[in-house]
Amino acid sequence: MLRNSGGVSRLDILDWLKDPAAHFPPQRHADLAEDGVTVRAVAAKLGVSRRVAGAHLGLLARLGLLRTKRIRYRVHYRRDEIRIAEVARMFEKGW
Repeated sequence: MLRNSGGVSRLDILDWLKDPAAHFPPQRHADLAEDGVTVRAVAAKLGVSRRVAGAHLGLLARLGLLRTKRIRYRVHYRRDEIRIAEVARMFEKGW
């Protein structure tokens, strides 16, 4: 997951979502910190299509590192800090 350019992009996304208000513009119908960010916002930040950004976010969500929340017609993504801490502990133990 982390050995290619896509892995670097996913690490960037996880880093940006630590403090979404510092990295993404405010959203009309959602709070960045509480609800998360949309695929469109991540795609604009990465400079890629929404399809590519959606693939990155989808993978991180399937791994359990991101939580999703539907607001109106959009899905918002935010970090799952508990799951990220669990994964970090697994790597610290040598997996």
